[in-house]
Amino acid sequence: MWHLSSMPAGSRSVLPVLLCLLAACSRPAPPPAEVTPTFVGSQACQSCHTEAYRDWTGSHHQLAMQPANPETVLGDFSDVDFDYFGAKSRFYRRDGGYYVHTEDVAGGPREFRIAYTFGVEPLQQYLIEFPDGRLQTLPYSWDSRPAADGGQGWFHIYPQDPIKPGDGLHWTGREQNWNYMCAECHSTNVKLGYDEAADRFDTHYSEVSVGCEACHGPGSRHLAQANAGDFDVAHGLVVDLDDRQGAFWQMDPATGIAVRSEHRTEPPLQPETCGRCHARRGILTDVYDYGRPLAHTHRPALLDETLYFADGQILDEVFVYGSFLQSRMYAAGVTCTDCHDPHSNQLVTGDDPNAVCAQCHAPGVFAVTAHHGHPSDTVGCVDCHMTDRTYMVIDDRRDHSFRVPRPDLSASLGVPNACNDCHEDRGADWAAAAIVRWHGPDAATRPEFASTLAAGRRGHANDVLLALVSDPDQPGIARATALSLLRPPLSSGHVAGVEAAIADPDVLLRMAALRLVRGFPAEIKSRFGGAGLADPVRGVRIEAALAYAGVQDLLPAESARAFGLAERELRASLALTANRPESQAGLADFELSLGHWQAAFDRYRRALEMEPRAVVARVNFADLLRGMGDESRAERTLREGIALVEADAALRHALGLLLVRTGRPDEGLEQLEAAVETEPDNPRFLYVLGIALHSMGNAEAAIDLLERGRERFAGDFDIAWALATVLRDQGESTRSLAVLDELIEQFPHVSDVASLRDSLRPDR
Repeated sequence: MWHLSSMPAGSRSVLPVLLCLLAACSRPAPPPAEVTPTFVGSQACQSCHTEAYRDWTGSHHQLAMQPANPETVLGDFSDVDFDYFGAKSRFYRRDGGYYVHTEDVAGGPREFRIAYTFGVEPLQQYLIEFPDGRLQTLPYSWDSRPAADGGQGWFHIYPQDPIKPGDGLHWTGREQNWNYMCAECHSTNVKLGYDEAADRFDTHYSEVSVGCEACHGPGSRHLAQANAGDFDVAHGLVVDLDDRQGAFWQMDPATGIAVRSEHRTEPPLQPETCGRCHARRGILTDVYDYGRPLAHTHRPALLDETLYFADGQILDEVFVYGSFLQSRMYAAGVTCTDCHDPHSNQLVTGDDPNAVCAQCHAPGVFAVTAHHGHPSDTVGCVDCHMTDRTYMVIDDRRDHSFRVPRPDLSASLGVPNACNDCHEDRGADWAAAAIVRWHGPDAATRPEFASTLAAGRRGHANDVLLALVSDPDQPGIARATALSLLRPPLSSGHVAGVEAAIADPDVLLRMAALRLVRGFPAEIKSRFGGAGLADPVRGVRIEAALAYAGVQDLLPAESARAFGLAERELRASLALTANRPESQAGLADFELSLGHWQAAFDRYRRALEMEPRAVVARVNFADLLRGMGDESRAERTLREGIALVEADAALRHALGLLLVRTGRPDEGLEQLEAAVETEPDNPRFLYVLGIALHSMGNAEAAIDLLERGRERFAGDFDIAWALATVLRDQGESTRSLAVLDELIEQFPHVSDVASLRDSLRPDR
């Protein structure tokens, strides 16, 4: 529901984004060259960059992917067996090759030859090549850790439940496809090469592993200048990754913390470069632009509920980028190579993480009992400030948000904390009290965004979310996440906050704002004038194309032209990954927003051919079919989905709505009730069921349901509004007024609430 009674009339302008605030234009560009540089391979770098090449040799980058041979294969292929929930696999050698005898896509036994190794430590995986250009990752992995640490054996990366053929996670399935899922980050200059018409890949790379040019860009110009002995100002390099730019770290004896000699005035390039692979992200193009923000070529994930805890701690496998952007280290000017050698991938100070921290945090201040509360030498910095989680069964990854332990937030929000990771027999309250004893009461009152994001995840919390969005002292990724959690009804002030975010220097805020704009009414979208369509970052332009689709004809002429360019980028991005059902569904949604019904029909159908269990695509396809007048096929589409995913609430909810709309309310009510029972934490499902009960004459059941929903989802406007109106219709004015009084406190900008309240007052 939209209420914008206080929205100023007329067009609204958006401040232009200042390009100088972006890393893409913050450093002098190299002089124009006559020839576009090409990739020359890491071997070409060896003669001049001997030390860097030596460090790179044997690194995780250099060994990221290798042809399978006796020098590269670590696993035991001496005719050994592995049993996985009764499915037998055998690993053996023959005629100089490495083989596995395991189940194929149909579940039958078959022999496959190992084409490549994938990684080295703490595990090594293996790739199988198929005739259609696909490479698939075997789930049977080799634990390369020493035997004393539990290694030197085969294991399955999904040990808990059997993964059957036909499941996307089966090794022959889409989620184990090297071309899309893995290639870009294990090889250099990867071109995906998917042919949608033929449904096959022709994936190419310049170097099988992660070589010098994966980070530094194509080196032919640099090599030519080196051979000629005549360098230009940029040394022929495509990108300058020196984030120091002459600055250095100097210790402040008063605090024991080093500070940067020069304040950083521009976003650093190293996190954006490393983030290409060390981030949870989607790909927008396989033409990588070196030296540009990550969002120019990829879509970085925010602190989403399925990926991060509310305070930003890692939950799912998110790698490093999203965590590091939250950190005080990043805000202070720390960059990747302050801690990591970029060529060897090792810590710059050796094996001891404490030594890395000691570069900027004086041990005499921090590596002492007075700071950490433990006997000396019993804990390290990373134990408290970089807790780890285990992924892929045996791979421990440390959280790079470098956070101060906050057990008080564990007590209030249920997030983990470093103290109770070790002291499992003690509660969060005990740990919080210990922190206060060591560091005083201020330790539990430091500024944090966890409470705000947790409130936004629970339901309507627009005011506090917008306060976080507007706080420049908080990390950009947290502010963007808060923006993504805004929910209707929005006030004119909320909309103004979204509009301001489209012009924010932080690219993540601009992208998050435009994702919100997608759901705005057409008259509000058109007032934005197409802001974001001409943004210097491709990711923002693509989000803008999605946001303004359907209202492009209402935009100023210049913005309409920019929409055409952004639309082409969006289509190219989705075509690049057309092997994915979500890309097909994304194209379908876009076509539908443009009014291209037949094109949307074809794309939805293709998405479901790829993945019959794609619930969102199936629901949207059924809605399209209903809009086209084919209600019987819409019903059949939903019932086919329920047969495949019986416990999915969204399918039952959609079917219930369809049955009610087509004159079968009793059957529809049954499905709507099933949706609420299946997913009781979804307030929308409960709200719709309440409305349905009321419309079918069962007001008592509707009131009971909506009252329970109001208690459970205290911030949900629709549930409270529905309850107030149902109570009014039943003559329960006093009860309705009580609900309306609370609603108007939460949503004072919604004029309909005040109008209904005034109409029910006895003195009116």
